[in-house]
This record gives sequence, C-alpha cells and structure tokens, in this order.
Amino acid sequence: MKAKRSHRINQINRNLSGQQVTINGHVHRLRNYGAFLFINVRDRSGLIQCVVDDTATERLMALAKSLKNEYCIAVNGKVRERTAENINAEQERGDIEIAVESIHIFTQSLVPPFVIEDGESQAKEDLRLKYRFLDLRSGAMQQRIKVRHQTVFAVREFFNNEGFYEIETPILIKSTPEGARDYVVPSRIYPHTFFALPQSPQLYKQILMVGGMEKYFQIARCFRDEDPRGDRQPEFTQIDVEMSFVEQEDIFNVGEKLISHLFHKIMNITLATPFTHLTYYEAMNTYGSDKPDLRYGLKLIDFSALAAQSSFEALATSLGQKNGAVKALIVKNYAEGFSRKKAGNLEDIAKKYGLGGLAWLKYTNEGLEGGAAKFFSNLLPNLEEFGLQKGDVILIAAGNWTKVCASLGIIRQTVAKELNLYKPNDFAFCWITDFPLFEYDEDLGKWQAMHHMFSMPKAEYIDKLETDPAAVIGQLYDLVLNGYELASGSLRIYDPALQQRVFDIVGYPTELAEERFGFLLESFKYGAPPHGGFAIGLDRLVMLLTGVENIREVIAFPKNTQGIAMLEEAPAPIEEQQLKELHLTFNVPEPKN
Repeated sequence: MKAKRSHRINQINRNLSGQQVTINGHVHRLRNYGAFLFINVRDRSGLIQCVVDDTATERLMALAKSLKNEYCIAVNGKVRERTAENINAEQERGDIEIAVESIHIFTQSLVPPFVIEDGESQAKEDLRLKYRFLDLRSGAMQQRIKVRHQTVFAVREFFNNEGFYEIETPILIKSTPEGARDYVVPSRIYPHTFFALPQSPQLYKQILMVGGMEKYFQIARCFRDEDPRGDRQPEFTQIDVEMSFVEQEDIFNVGEKLISHLFHKIMNITLATPFTHLTYYEAMNTYGSDKPDLRYGLKLIDFSALAAQSSFEALATSLGQKNGAVKALIVKNYAEGFSRKKAGNLEDIAKKYGLGGLAWLKYTNEGLEGGAAKFFSNLLPNLEEFGLQKGDVILIAAGNWTKVCASLGIIRQTVAKELNLYKPNDFAFCWITDFPLFEYDEDLGKWQAMHHMFSMPKAEYIDKLETDPAAVIGQLYDLVLNGYELASGSLRIYDPALQQRVFDIVGYPTELAEERFGFLLESFKYGAPPHGGFAIGLDRLVMLLTGVENIREVIAFPKNTQGIAMLEEAPAPIEEQQLKELHLTFNVPEPKN
C-alpha cells in the first residue's frame, strides 16, 4: 500500500466521497463486530471512523483484528457517506467514514497506562507527566498546545506590525539577584566561577534601550530557583517588552492593543478598551487584593463608624491601633444555610492572615442572628443604611489594615466561587498603578523593592527616598485579569545617581552595586534614554485563554508541584568525571553514631 499521507483527517469531508485517501495516525478506539471492524483513527487534526467490512480479504481482516489502541498506522481507502441511521451528529466528521482497503502498521504500542481521551485525561497528574508523550495525544492537550502556538504566532505578528525588533538576550549570564534565587551553572574553563540562568531579561532589555533599539520584544525563557509551589514553574516563558521615550500611558496603550489583538485572533472576542484603572490602595481597600477579580462586585466597606458605635470592644480596640482598620463584606442572599461551621471555615482564612478572628451576623426574618448580633442589635437601621437586607450576611474583620484587606480579599474570592457570582468565560481586565516602591521585610529587617530595584519613583516622591521609604510611590503597574496578575512592568530608572540611591536603600552600597550591576550603571553614563516596559506571563495567558486553572496544562513538558521533571526524572546525579571537570566536590556529612 501507499503509506504516505495524502490528507490530514480534518481535510476529509463529504466533498471527497468516492475518492481514495491515505491517513496516518494512531488507533484511538476499536470495535469488533465479527464481520465488521470499526477503527477510530486519530491524528493531530482530528478523528475519523474507518470501516473494515465483509468485503475485506482474509489478510486485511486479520491485520485489522491484530490492531490495538495507540498502534501507529496508515490507512488507505475510499471516503464514503454514512447511512442515515449511522450518522453520529455529536462527532465531527460523524457523517462520513473511510472504507478501508489496506492498512500499514508503522509501529506497535504497549498497553498505555491510562486511556487517551478525546477531551480531558482522567489519569492522575504525576502519571500523566511521566508518560507525557501519551498525555500529549489527548484531545484537550492537543488543543491547548495549539492555542499556545497560535498565541505566540499572534504576538510576533502584532509586534512586527508595530515596529518592534525581536532580540534574543543571553541565557548564560552573571548572577544579578532580582528577588528569587538564581539557578547557577559552574564554569568548566574558569574554575570556581559560575554563570546564572536569567530570572528575566530585565538588565539586558534596558541596555538594549541604551543601545538605541527603541522597541524590543522577546518570547523569553526565565528561571527562578524557588521552593515548589502549585502555581509556579522553575522555568517559564514571558512575553518581554521594552520601549524608549515613553510614558506610562504609552505602555498601557501598547499592552491593551496587544491583548485585544490576541483575544480577537485566538478567541474571536472584541475587548472593550481602555481597561479599568485602579491604584494599589484603591484595589486593596475595595477588593482586598492587588490583583482583584472584577467580574463581580462584593466590595469591602469601611465599617469603622459602626464599629465605634457598637458595644463590640475588640473592634473599637483595633481602631485605636496604628494602621488599625475595621472592614466588612455584605454578602447578598447568603443567610440561608449559613452555619457556624461555614463561618468557622471563613474565620480560619482570617486567622491564617494574622487576624484574631472574623465576626459575623446574618439578617433573617427574626432579626439579627449570629456571633456578633448582640453587639449590633440596637444598630439595625444603621446596618440597613449600609445596604444590609433580609437574607444577607455581613462578615467583619478588624486589625492591621493590610491584614484586614488581604483576609477579606481571600474570603471575597471564596464566597464568590461558592455562589457562582461570575461566569468563567467573562474577562475583566484592570491596570493596577501607584504601587509602593518599597516594602519592609520584617524577617530580614530591611527594605526591599516591591517589584524590582530598577523601577522609577514618581517625581514628587524622590526627595523622600532616604527619609521615608514607606511613603514612596513608584511608577509601577500590573495588568490583572480575573484575579490573576497577567503582566507586570514599570518605567525604569535611567540616571546612575538615582539608581544608586535606590540600591543604597535595598542594601547594595556603591561598591557592591558596582560589582553586581556595574555594566548597567556604566551604560547609563552614555546618554541613556527614558524607557519602560512590561512582561506578560505566556503560560498564565494561555491558561486563561483555554479556561484551565493550572499552568502545567498549557506547558508541553512541565515540572510537577514538587519541581520534578517526571518524564526524565530530573534533577538527577551527574557522573564523577563531570564533577571533576567542573571542579566541584561535595561535603558529605559524617554519619552519626
């Protein structure tokens, strides 16, 4: 037979009826009815039914019956329309089939450790990752990898049309701490020295701006040696962007045009622009998060006045503390079924965020009920002025403003998911601006950059850098989608003296800064332009485009939640000879007696 493919499966339709075709793919399912054998064959483009009927030779029928799931085969035959009673309206190409004339087996397959599904795999994740070469054959993974490809292609299309250059930056670089730990690579040629893998192309893209490139982008691979977390990967991909001679609004404009282009090309959705803008303070104070989900309301309210009027002493005490706050959530139509157990689960969230607890009450036909009801029994009219109605529940948190907002923000998300307050296919974008430039690390006892050390402070705060770092607002911004940080960026410092002032605050005095970042500071002395940019997490973007909640589902070969590559079983030891070549030895502790 001719084993070379003549058509992909998605190219076969009723118009080819009576024509000879050859398809290549894997056996997806087999149904043996004795005189008839049905073989569903799958390639990357789709699936089609092939039929070996009672006109087949003994040899062909025997060969067909020897097939097993996941055999890699070629099928040659004629396309024909199915009879009316055999049409499968729920299946693409359910109105046609291939009458098989010959079969060629390229390779056989062992029995797979799990079933290859048309849609989502039902196997456990670690098993899927170990046999990723099989998992990638599933319909869901095929579709998600396709969307990832389409997204990257559309990104390149957009930036080319906008006059950007795609420029590759190095993978082997000098270790320049950016917040997380570096992956380090020992040098064989220069003993006891190391390269690092980039956490981002940050310094190089800034130097590209000094180099007059003006508009740069890159589909950049990045690496961070962080403790395992379910929503992070040790290596990830970002859409990296930098521009010269721009202000914040210029960057927002490019970001919105890019996102609009992608959603139109990939999802056929027209987005409304400009996107909503919220300051960091507004986002935290109103939604309890610097990455708020705006698909639903459920806003935090300032409960200070009512707390002061109530007989609830713990709330009043919180108001008297430094940065003290009392805030609340009114959850509409939540009273029915709201039990002490449910209240306890929400209270656990508040305690996790460092609060003493969570006060609550519900408004029923009998009046106010719940743990805090007795403290507000004489304030019902005031509660109604806040919007409390019968059937509602009010959740109250008191303490440090940051902890109160953050805890209620998580409770807000929890309640919204429980009550189905949003549709998964809705998309609510928002720019978060005016982040603090610094945050104080209590454990380390020093100031750290909120985003990174190269972000420009707002001009009106520059004089406060040394005297009041907590008050300094940076020209920082995040793009948020449905409760996820999709992109992050800033306008950059391009004056070496100002950059050193920021370095000093975060613990890099002149000598150390010169050692770590001297090449960047040197470039600034040669006419650096004002510049800024952003980076979009490609993995997270594709995750949101495809409607999954796990970035491992949109990466061809991800690490598992423990940071292990299950397929090739890495990390793994290396040979003694390799260690010698790299001038490395291990200090193995003496066994304890």
